[in-house]
Amino acid sequence: MFKNVYPREKYLNRIRPFYDSDIIKVITGIRRCGKSFILRSIMNELLERGIEEKQIIYIPLDRRGYKNIKTPEELELKIESMLGKEDKYYLFIDEVQNVFGFESVVHAYAEEGYSIFITGSNSYLLSDEISTKLTGRYLNFETFTLDFSEYLDMKSFFKKDINQDLYLEFEEYVVNGGFPKTLEFDDIPTRQTYTRGIISEIFEKDVKTRKKIRNVPVYERVQAFLLNNYSAPFSLNNLLKCLEMEGYKTKATTVRGYIEDLKKAKIVYECNRFDLKSKTAIKRYQKYYLSDMAIYFAMNTDNRLSFGPSLENIVYLYLASHDYQISIGKIGKLECDFIVRKKNGDYAYIQVAYTLQGEDIKATERIKEREYRPFREIRDGYPRYIISLDKFRDQQEGVHHINAIDLFLGKEKI
Repeated sequence: MFKNVYPREKYLNRIRPFYDSDIIKVITGIRRCGKSFILRSIMNELLERGIEEKQIIYIPLDRRGYKNIKTPEELELKIESMLGKEDKYYLFIDEVQNVFGFESVVHAYAEEGYSIFITGSNSYLLSDEISTKLTGRYLNFETFTLDFSEYLDMKSFFKKDINQDLYLEFEEYVVNGGFPKTLEFDDIPTRQTYTRGIISEIFEKDVKTRKKIRNVPVYERVQAFLLNNYSAPFSLNNLLKCLEMEGYKTKATTVRGYIEDLKKAKIVYECNRFDLKSKTAIKRYQKYYLSDMAIYFAMNTDNRLSFGPSLENIVYLYLASHDYQISIGKIGKLECDFIVRKKNGDYAYIQVAYTLQGEDIKATERIKEREYRPFREIRDGYPRYIISLDKFRDQQEGVHHINAIDLFLGKEKI
């Protein structure tokens, strides 16, 4: 049915067990991260399994011929017009939030045994709006932009050149990011123009229109603050002081609302702190990570690469896209970059550093002391990891030193 569709196995593998189920499959993620192509991959797989094309109903609501469908009644009429007399149907609705009140239609067809797949551009358009009406009847599959392994794999799929030096390729990936369509463009300025267009589209369609933001300059300043301070501890008071110094008058509740909008639009992800001594979550000095590093480089004139924060951001996205539960670890006055909980319930502790090597022996010792010290305060026996771009491992004190590229390519695991 669809040609030249790169299959993103990481997500297909999770959705595949539910292909024939009447549980509604909801695929969410930031705009242009590739959700539509995951739908197309699923349709291709169904056809390869012997499902007939007439059993597959595909309604892309952002495409010509479907954009005029705005009400549940119009959506149902369109679906009915595409049905025949088959015993089993697979219903795919792309950008389902374009129809206000779609839930009743989707629920009705699920009740009749249809296997339903829907996509939406951000979390609040789906989770908040359908949770009450489809309780227990849907599964959410969150999608991210391409990780480094997918980035290389997709370049190979489309016969694009790959640098033999994977470290140089990784530097390019950090700046270019993982929005799939950027791989069509061969120069950085064009890719950044495309990414800026995505952010503008998110703001216009997912934030400004639906939330009716009245003070756009303040919203844009809050967005710029988070984008420029990714991977850094966040203080609402510091942001409010910055806004006041720049002449913006606003309330803390307004700023919190704008941050929530950025989270719901999947521009940023929030990672909260967890105090290992009190075993409680802390809602202060959390960190925000970008959904794709290209967002930072596209929205800033300064394209110099800050490897430490960038690597930490990409490690966060790697962990999130592999379904780890993630917190920032507070151990007394010390901090561990990440505490992760695995699917089996076990924990692991992670420090991220661009390199453990300094300009001289003393600088190297200081770096190693900084990275190893938090682990010494942890009393349980769960594994500890340092992730860096160093080619040579530094195994000390029972800590596993992992090369980041090996981790991203699946050669190492946590």
